[in-house]
Amino acid sequence: MKRTLLYLAVPALCLALFILLSATPGMAHKAKHAPEQLKAFDDVFMEQVRIGDLLFHGDAATEKKMKTKLSRTGMACAMCHPFAVDNHPHEFPKFQEQINKFSTLRDMINWCIEKPNEGEKLDPDSDAMKALEAYIYWSNRGSKLDPGRH
Repeated sequence: MKRTLLYLAVPALCLALFILLSATPGMAHKAKHAPEQLKAFDDVFMEQVRIGDLLFHGDAATEKKMKTKLSRTGMACAMCHPFAVDNHPHEFPKFQEQINKFSTLRDMINWCIEKPNEGEKLDPDSDAMKALEAYIYWSNRGSKLDPGRH
């Protein structure tokens, strides 16, 4: 009898513990960031936006510093996408017709670099790719996320 109760009690206790733990919201940070921390984070982000802006607009010195060659045609990203406002990053990931596959924003950035601009594909985790992505997202801030939309 005691064994039967034990076999029933343990699963019930585990279930109760699971429900209790899953009912509380998860928090990435237990304490709120101090204003100085938030400013430091923003400063780092805005520096990446600045670098991405230079790359996006074809600044040769920045490309050289970042060891990239984004175009061999003399075209810059901004020539087709003024101010990055028509890239629609909020729609990614989605099926992208030009690439003919389900794609991320980084895939599309590389497609544009390789195809129309005849540049050298960026490593998706490179500093140059992250800076371009930061600039594009910053340029589209306030857009409602709508992945998969065309």
